Amino acid sequence: MEAQFLSTEALVEALADASFDRPPALVSNAHVTGLGVARALDAHGVPVIALDRAGDGGGDGGDAAAVPHDGLAPPSDAVDFAGAVTYPLDDLDGFREDVEAIVDAAGNEAVAFGCMDEWALAYAEADPDGVRLPFAGIDTLDDVLNKSELYATCEALGVPYPETYRLAETASAATREPDAGVDEAAAALGFPLVVKPELKRDFEEAFGTNVIEVADRGEFEDVAAAASDEGIAVMAQKRVDIATGRDHSLASYVPPSGTDDALGVVGNAAVRYPRQFGTSCLVETADEPAIEERALAVLDDAGYHGISESEFVYDADRDEFLLLDVNTRPWKWISMPVAAGANLPMAAYAAVTDAEYESEGVEPTRWVYLRDYLSLLAGDDAFWDQLSVADWRRLVSGAFEREGDLTTGVYRPTDPGPAAKLFETEFVDRDYYCSC
Repeated sequence: MEAQFLSTEALVEALADASFDRPPALVSNAHVTGLGVARALDAHGVPVIALDRAGDGGGDGGDAAAVPHDGLAPPSDAVDFAGAVTYPLDDLDGFREDVEAIVDAAGNEAVAFGCMDEWALAYAEADPDGVRLPFAGIDTLDDVLNKSELYATCEALGVPYPETYRLAETASAATREPDAGVDEAAAALGFPLVVKPELKRDFEEAFGTNVIEVADRGEFEDVAAAASDEGIAVMAQKRVDIATGRDHSLASYVPPSGTDDALGVVGNAAVRYPRQFGTSCLVETADEPAIEERALAVLDDAGYHGISESEFVYDADRDEFLLLDVNTRPWKWISMPVAAGANLPMAAYAAVTDAEYESEGVEPTRWVYLRDYLSLLAGDDAFWDQLSVADWRRLVSGAFEREGDLTTGVYRPTDPGPAAKLFETEFVDRDYYCSC
């Protein structure tokens, strides 16, 4: 069914009149990633409640129960209900109260899927009554997301990572001892270099990004001083000479029993938009057992269970893959492993409910986000189309949903609402605040 995006109060009222034969999934946010998770769960009959913060503006078509929201999940047939909750970064207690009211109205039990860091961390930290978490608790999440801890783990396990120095100038806010000051880091890394936070939540709020590239000593000193003023620990990292098209990630679900029982698929971000540092718009399965082995070793050491994406970049200078980051949540191309035969959201759901799921094996698969891919084709003369005539015929006809090795991020003729909503948000004078 297509779900109207309701106010919190209207959503609670609607859920009070509904009945579910199993715990519904709470999927947040309600954009591209949330859509992928909703479709993965709906394929196995799991009811989905999409939750997000409301957008700006007035109501929807004069309906007092509806609130504005430009995300792409609510129009999907995979979403049963959708509505607004207090944004957790604004008010965590308010978020907890809203979720608890929603779960109580739905029948006292639900399974949470946080599809961006703030939502995953909010479900773990708020720990609302009646919510089952199919991923590790807040302490483990913080350890994995803390880049100082992550790179220390890499060092101990012999997993390659970019050359990095924890800065003495922000040591008072750090969880580990510094490696160098600005002078030593600049001498070792040269310019340009990148500055990253230990924990990106506060850094993103203060600086509007989770990484800053600095071109010279002056910029470096300014960023370090600003981070110190904000009480945020940062580190300097070598700017990797990334080989375009060779980024790889392990998409995995690790159950509570551990990495020996993990379900995973390695994906190659063959095309990004923009090309060098953008988000993935064409991803394909890849046979890279070393990446899977290294990623699972890091997850095992951290004691993490749940869905994650372990990101590696290929360093042309060092001629090897470097672990860059671990995202402890679903991500933009979550539909790729699902289509390949590893339904990670369903595996996670089954682990905390009475449902059953077992993968029948993984097949080669490609995933394309047509909005960005078509923008690249139209705007970058140096980019050559990597889809075949047969691929385009299957996409236009909708046959790709029944045959072939290609799936999509939003566009599905059998579920047209999200693509129609994307056209609406693309061509009207209105902000669409998140592409994921």
